[in-house]
Amino acid sequence: MVTAVRAAAARAGELWSRGRELELLERSMAFGALFLVTLMPLLVIIAAAAVTRGAGLAQWIAEAMGLSGQGSAAVRGLFATSGRTLSTTTAGSVAAVAVFGISLMGAVQGAFERMWDLPRGPWNSAARQAVALAGLLGYLLAAAWSGRPARHTLLQPGLQVTVTLAGGLLVFWWLARLLLASRIPWRSLLPGAMATVVALVGLRFFSAWVLAPLLVANAVSYGTIGTVLVVVSWLVGVGYCIYAGALLGRVLARPV
Repeated sequence: MVTAVRAAAARAGELWSRGRELELLERSMAFGALFLVTLMPLLVIIAAAAVTRGAGLAQWIAEAMGLSGQGSAAVRGLFATSGRTLSTTTAGSVAAVAVFGISLMGAVQGAFERMWDLPRGPWNSAARQAVALAGLLGYLLAAAWSGRPARHTLLQPGLQVTVTLAGGLLVFWWLARLLLASRIPWRSLLPGAMATVVALVGLRFFSAWVLAPLLVANAVSYGTIGTVLVVVSWLVGVGYCIYAGALLGRVLARPV
């Protein structure tokens, strides 16, 4: 019993020191900013091309933030798109946003490599980052789609939870393996993926408790910009969950 407590305390201390060394908060803030200016425009464009005109994506983000009522409506207003989105979007602008999106995956890769004390990835890092970006976008769209089939039935919540949680576990497990160029075994990466999903579930409840009332107040006081600020804060939390979950997996993979 005493040995187990000491081992847990040692791992907790290592997690704290490595988190400070890696500057997790600063990296998470950068993640939120990059996500907002890179993946959000891509998601809006893709949502505009969907038959639901972004309704599924907007509703999923609102649910992921634990929003309802006025707060949910404010977030849906950010993603409600129309046909004009497609008509005013050029191939060059889509390509530019996609290139910037790869930089987000590059930042995540750099953080993962530092966690595992690995040198920079091989020459094909950009290609792997592009594949990682496509996989992450695919997961977000699949999670958003999971709220559409069998709507208003008993099957729908189970489908959405399964796709979101099981899909998230597989995606974060695969992303770490891909971005680290298969230099870390699958088994060693699984605890980090599991910790990330658990942390994101916790973020959902925290968001419903703290961010949801704040979003309503900001939407009333500051309009759209107030809503955007709260969404960015949530994205920073998402980045922290991803980095902290991966770091916890790294600490657990180290022999006692």
